[in-house]
Amino acid sequence: MHWKKLGQIFDPRKHPIPFGCGAFAQSPQALVLDDRVRIFFSTRSREPDGQYLSHVAFVDMRKDLSTVLQVSPRPVLPPGGLGTFDEHGIFPLNVLRHGDLVYGYTTGWSRRVSVPVETGIGLAVSSDDGLTFERRGAGPVLSASLGEPFLVGDGFVRVIDGLFHMWYIFGTAWSLPEPGAAPERVYKIGHATSTDGVAWTKEEGRRIIPDRLGPDECQALPSVFDLGTRRHMVFCYREQLDFRTNPERGYRIGHAWSDDVVHWTRDDAMLPLGGTSGAWDAEMQCYPHVFTCEGATYLLYNGNAFGRFGFGAARLEP
Repeated sequence: MHWKKLGQIFDPRKHPIPFGCGAFAQSPQALVLDDRVRIFFSTRSREPDGQYLSHVAFVDMRKDLSTVLQVSPRPVLPPGGLGTFDEHGIFPLNVLRHGDLVYGYTTGWSRRVSVPVETGIGLAVSSDDGLTFERRGAGPVLSASLGEPFLVGDGFVRVIDGLFHMWYIFGTAWSLPEPGAAPERVYKIGHATSTDGVAWTKEEGRRIIPDRLGPDECQALPSVFDLGTRRHMVFCYREQLDFRTNPERGYRIGHAWSDDVVHWTRDDAMLPLGGTSGAWDAEMQCYPHVFTCEGATYLLYNGNAFGRFGFGAARLEP
C-alpha cells in the first residue's frame, strides 16, 4: 500500500476545545455525514488532585479533511456515575451507523489502588448524528472475564453479513519493572461477535495478532477495512517498558490481513507509515483509524506524546 501523508490536520492549540481542555485529541474516529466528516476524539481535563479525566469531543471537517468547520462546544457524553466502569473518563469512542442510529462503543476508565486503571467497553446511542449520546446502561457490554482478567477496551465494530464483529484489546499482565516503580501493563488484540451489538461472545483469550517485539509487546486500537478481496487491520504496538520518552520503544503502526476475519497474517511492511523527521509525528505514530469517504480511503492517527498535539491523516493512493 502507498499512503500519501496529508500532515497534521487538527491541533487543539490552534482550534481550542471550548470546555476547558487545553491539550490532547486522542484516537480520532470518523463518522461521515452528508456535508462533512465528524471526527470524534478523546481530550482531557485536569482535576483538583492533578489527575486527568477523559472526555469525548468532535471536530467537523470538510470531506477532503482540508478545513476545520467547528469543534464541539461540549462533551458528547458525560463521565459515568459514582463507582461505574467509566467514572474517570472515556477513551476512545468508536462509532458505527446502525439504521437511523449511531452506536458508540466506549472504553470506560476507572481508577484502581494497586494498579492505575481498569477498563471496559460500553455502548451509547445517538439519534442526532453524534451531537449527543445516551448510555444503554450503566455497565459495560464487554469486560473482564475468566480468560481475559483485566483491561478490556479499544473496541472497533463492524457489521459483516448481518453479524456484528468487534476487535478489541484485553490485558494479559501487570508487572512491576523494579521495586517502587509504577506498574506497567501488556495487552493483546482479541475478537468477539454479536447478533445485536449488545450481547457479545468472545473468542476467550485468543490473541489474534502475532507478536513482533516478543511476548511483552503491547497492541492497541485495531481498525479493520476492506481492500480488494481482503480485509486489513491497522493497529499500534509498542514495548512494555520505557515507551513514553524513548522513540525506539514507543508506539508505531502495525498491519495484518485476513481472508476470513478470524485468522490474521501480520505484515507490517505492507503499511509503511513512519514519522517525518522533526515533525509532529517524528517520535510516535499511534491510535490509527481507517475510513472511506467519497471513494477515498483515509487513515487518521496521532503523533508525538500520545496525541497531545492533535492528529493527522494519510490517504491511500491507487
